[in-house]
Amino acid sequence: MKNIKKYIFLAVGVGILASGCNKFREFGDTNVDQTRVAKAATKALLTFAMQKSQVNGATNTNATTTLSTTGAIFGQHISEGPYLTVSPFNDAGSTLNPSYYGFYSEVLKNLNQVITFARAGAPEADPAANGSINNQIAVARIMKAYIFWKITDRWGDVPYTEALNSANITPKFTKQEEIYKDLFKELKEAVAQIDAGAGPTGDIMFGGDMDSWKKFAATQRLLMALRLSKVYPNAGEFAATEFASAISATPLASGETLKYTFLAGDPNNLNPWYNNYSISNRNDFAISKTIVDIMKNNGTGTDPRLPVYGEVLAGNQVVGLLFGVQTQVNIPNSYSRIGTALRGAGSPAYIFTGAQVQFALAEGAKRGWIAGGDATAANYYNAGIDASLTQYGVANPAFKTATGILYNPATALQQIGTQRWIALYLDGWEAWSEFRRTGFPALVPGPNSQNGTVIPRRVGYPTADQTTNSANYAAALAQQGWTTNSINNRMWWDKP
Repeated sequence: MKNIKKYIFLAVGVGILASGCNKFREFGDTNVDQTRVAKAATKALLTFAMQKSQVNGATNTNATTTLSTTGAIFGQHISEGPYLTVSPFNDAGSTLNPSYYGFYSEVLKNLNQVITFARAGAPEADPAANGSINNQIAVARIMKAYIFWKITDRWGDVPYTEALNSANITPKFTKQEEIYKDLFKELKEAVAQIDAGAGPTGDIMFGGDMDSWKKFAATQRLLMALRLSKVYPNAGEFAATEFASAISATPLASGETLKYTFLAGDPNNLNPWYNNYSISNRNDFAISKTIVDIMKNNGTGTDPRLPVYGEVLAGNQVVGLLFGVQTQVNIPNSYSRIGTALRGAGSPAYIFTGAQVQFALAEGAKRGWIAGGDATAANYYNAGIDASLTQYGVANPAFKTATGILYNPATALQQIGTQRWIALYLDGWEAWSEFRRTGFPALVPGPNSQNGTVIPRRVGYPTADQTTNSANYAAALAQQGWTTNSINNRMWWDKP
């Protein structure tokens, strides 16, 4: 009876509003908030999407891209101390099937809306206030390709071709192979679309510098092509061809980086490690013993980057915490936290670096994808080490000749993979992806592992998918040859 009355009153109310609408019009815009807009301008949408791509809460556990604490654990750059949540790799735990919904709703949908407004010539994309229409679209397309790349590399097949359509809340999962090939197309078309007009006004990453976006796209294409080395290993195949095409598009040079700059004065845009250590006053993470030991495994017994990567404790030592320890430990003064230069309020996140490119080129030469063989591979390898040391302010031209560091044709792929992993410090998701692809360095789970002796090959689909998108969830498992949503399932590019 109460529900019936509610609907009657609602109907009466609507009738009163309809009959009195002419009277309401007499008040003009009296009840309209003049400080708010009905639709956000593309510059605001772009800014929000970029920020959310790098900042996702105080611990940044679920950030799509660079400085994710969970990513750094998967890549074994850091170890957990008092709370062992991720490093045990419990396949039954909710920690290992995190949600990707925020990446779609907060990042991708906003980027998609930029494209929609700009293509329609909507007032929200006014070029006088937001930058060239073509450049607005190009940057949004490049960013979309970047985010989708990171998502598929973590989960496998994901909603893509049917995603971002509010009319379809149960999208199909697109095969990873199709996603990759479409991302190559998107990146090429986006760069071709760039014109001589102003860059996007809301570009908080590169200030509307379209040359940086061209290098961003070319660098991503280079790294994406190399990611496919297991499925297209030979010269002349798809991956090698895309690799060469990316080189001709001019990726980052050895001394260049593309980074996200956090703002020390903005509480909504602080470096997540600063948030963790200094704002939340947590000391949950230390540099892992894994990376400390590997960085010391050379003729010098150290690495110039080590006191930058890790906090220097008494005795001038950087002390790593054993990964996946069995017992909880207190970190301060016993184990080295993240280095002070990397956890400042405004310390940047390195999205792509010249060192990454040089190591990719070194591997390409070693694999025969580009000309030059070991001589060329050695030159790129050495340039990668030099670039990484310079990036962290510890240039040392002699370091690349240290025992175990000096290029050796017999162990070159291992050396390249290990030095790339070191150079990617704190970009854990990328470091983990490269480990999955190459096997280097030879990471192993910790003594507290609940996943046997293997490192996870993916993160699981969100639990909610099983109920909210059950048919497509089941189809996604089947089309990848999986029977369960296991973290040990190998995705398309991750061949044994």
